[in-house]
Amino acid sequence: MATDPTLSSEEIQFRDAVRAFVEKEITPNATRWDMEERYPQELFQKLGELGWLGAAFPEEVGGSGGGSVLYALLCAELARGSAAIALGLYVHTALASAAILHLGNDEQKQRYLPDALAGKTIGCWGYAEAGAGADISCVATRAVKDGNAYVLNGAKLYITNSPFADFMVIVAATAPEDGLKGMSLFLVERDMKGVSVSAPFKKLGMGASEMAEIVFDDCRVPECNLLGPEGFGFLQALKVLTLGRIASAAFGVGLGQAALAESVAYTTSRMQGGKPVSSHQFVRFTLADMSTKLEAAWQLTLHAARIADAGQPHDKEASMAKLFATETATGVCERALHLCGAQGYMRESNAQRFYRDCKVLELGEGTSEIQRETIARLLGV
Repeated sequence: MATDPTLSSEEIQFRDAVRAFVEKEITPNATRWDMEERYPQELFQKLGELGWLGAAFPEEVGGSGGGSVLYALLCAELARGSAAIALGLYVHTALASAAILHLGNDEQKQRYLPDALAGKTIGCWGYAEAGAGADISCVATRAVKDGNAYVLNGAKLYITNSPFADFMVIVAATAPEDGLKGMSLFLVERDMKGVSVSAPFKKLGMGASEMAEIVFDDCRVPECNLLGPEGFGFLQALKVLTLGRIASAAFGVGLGQAALAESVAYTTSRMQGGKPVSSHQFVRFTLADMSTKLEAAWQLTLHAARIADAGQPHDKEASMAKLFATETATGVCERALHLCGAQGYMRESNAQRFYRDCKVLELGEGTSEIQRETIARLLGV
């Protein structure tokens, strides 16, 4: 794993502990979970008991402290074992639980976060819809005030963790005519009347993560479950959920490192013409390029995380890290599959799983194009 000489002893100890857990609990099972298209929900409680779900959350709400650097280390190491497993944990912590931390009142935090960070309950983040991706103004789910409740109608699509989530953070329009300023957030519980979840979708990659559609049919959500101010909850969420881009960058690095390790192991053991494939200059140079780009991606990720932990503006740095790391992961995973040849192309191989998992990282948390727009805007152009 690429490192940083500025990592503290605490950060190194944390990284090594996560790596040992991943090598024991996740890596040996990752391909099987991928083929079964099943998320091992017991991992939430295991990681909760270790205190890792609470990384970057304060102790008063059940967290274990730390910040963006520790969270980036957690994401990178988990993604080395399985990007799909890392994705499910990320949605639960950095999106659903983090939204409650930053936008919730004291009662909401105490009601949801201790169990969520202990892995006893699982959350999801419900924004995407059939007609609303990057264009937030197209959100069609509506929330209409009715007495001491809001009535939700609409549907959310491609929602990770939704097949088994206990609670959902849902984006809905309370004042559609006001555009972004009319978007609100709601805490919706799975057992509320009017909530239904489809069967998990079949996907190209991230097989072990489970994703489905959520439908709201006259679902009454108590007023006390409004998260943040009405009409401004989503705008506030956009400002505080920047950890997602750093986490996505860390996913890319961890996944790329796993693909690089697979490539080195295969090319140094595969014999051709009486010598290992890695003896060919093309192969060595390809591996060197893969390693160099991953190191650069990791340094960008750590840089953004450290600026975030310092409490400084980091939108540009987070977008740069996300853009470079996820595109690097795609390139590295493609080269890994190429170097592993026919063996890598087999369904049970790690190389093909890495190749199928990587592309979605360029799409989630803002596409590469959106990251470039953000960077350019912050450059003043």
